[in-house]
Amino acid sequence: MIRTDQLRKSFGNVVAVAGISFTAPDGAVTGLLGPNGAGKTTSLRMIYGLMKPDSGRIEVDGQDLLENPQAARTRMGVLPDVSGLYTRLTAREHIHYFGGLHGLNEAEVEKRAQRWIDLLDMRSFADRRVAGFSHGERTRVALARALVHEPQNVLLDEPTNGLDVMSTRTVRDVIRRLKEEKRCVLFSRHVMHEVAARCDRNVVMAGGRIAADNSKEEILSLTGKTSLKDAIIALVAQDTMPSV
Repeated sequence: MIRTDQLRKSFGNVVAVAGISFTAPDGAVTGLLGPNGAGKTTSLRMIYGLMKPDSGRIEVDGQDLLENPQAARTRMGVLPDVSGLYTRLTAREHIHYFGGLHGLNEAEVEKRAQRWIDLLDMRSFADRRVAGFSHGERTRVALARALVHEPQNVLLDEPTNGLDVMSTRTVRDVIRRLKEEKRCVLFSRHVMHEVAARCDRNVVMAGGRIAADNSKEEILSLTGKTSLKDAIIALVAQDTMPSV
């Protein structure tokens, strides 16, 4: 479970995240949704420890990220917005390398690596160097290395961005499997209506603030809309409208 309380982050005079609080529970998919510039990626970077908040609190399975960063980070698997793969390593070597960083022995790494190679349909390119991989292949490698240590909490920043139909289906199948395994899944997406219907909870961001934190049904009821796409657009427009 991931909890944030009054997270804030500014860059000079620009307020990127303006005091957001939400909970992403175990056994559920929580979508951090909103248009480009809403503060989603900045929020995720603070949650997985890449960026320090100006103020606020982050807890990962009860561990305070700022007070016990290592304990909190070992509970997370992260697919960032930039994969950062090493082009001279094969897909399998990437997974083994990250498994070793998490303290797994070689036998356990091999077992887990093969599991994710199979689940992510990577068998045809698992032992090829990453240089020359397609975007979809690179995304699957990055996802496998993020999951090799079997983290309880999984953070995905725009996981299906730019993927073809088959790669998108593979990623969605993995997200569904993680939910079935009672893990906490938190992911961001700017094409909101594509994914909101698949989330148990939708945290809609606009202008660095939370415009809504509700289920699909609650969002429809809150806005009086019949389409989830229209409902989210209405929430974002309302929250970004300048005051008079």
